[in-house]
Amino acid sequence: MLDVTLSQAVQAYLKLEEMIVKATLAPGARVSEKMLSEMTGFGRTPIREALQRLAAEGTVRIVPRSGVIISEIDITEQLHLIEVRRELEKMLAGRAARLATLQEREEFAALAERFRKACETGDVEIFIPADHAFNDLVVAAAHNKYALFAMSPIQAQTRRFWFMYFSRFGDLCHVSKLHADMAEAIAASDETRARQAAEVLVDYVEQY
Repeated sequence: MLDVTLSQAVQAYLKLEEMIVKATLAPGARVSEKMLSEMTGFGRTPIREALQRLAAEGTVRIVPRSGVIISEIDITEQLHLIEVRRELEKMLAGRAARLATLQEREEFAALAERFRKACETGDVEIFIPADHAFNDLVVAAAHNKYALFAMSPIQAQTRRFWFMYFSRFGDLCHVSKLHADMAEAIAASDETRARQAAEVLVDYVEQY
């Protein structure tokens, strides 16, 4: 459920990203602002702002006078993303463990419980929003705005790839546990363990 306190543009972005991640808007599909406005209930202005953000992340391509095209998923590009993600993820995990506020640590602990629940129930609908919230919280807790700029497009593309292929190649319980381990390490202010947990998580992502 979308947070009504967020701006219309942010809500539109989250809704469109969810639709793209779940392939409701399939790779290669051509859409228009009008079509997306009718599908989501948001006005043309927040839709336009959301599309600009998605374009910056590489999730869509805006073609002048031709509309918007949902970007294809390229396996080779995913491997390139993982190479960069590995180093960023470890750095962010370490900084988050060292710099997170008390409230952020409590949020990490709560997210760890959600990941454990996803493992126990096998419910991907618990994992997906928890994963999104976790990624955002790691970047926020690291207190480095440049990391936010670097990780945002990587996380967006990773979510798409994950949803499309994970049901065939992945283990939801295992990946949920790996996320929980990392969240718990950050909540405990254990920088070394947080960096190690990030490394193990990215190892798993690269394998599948």
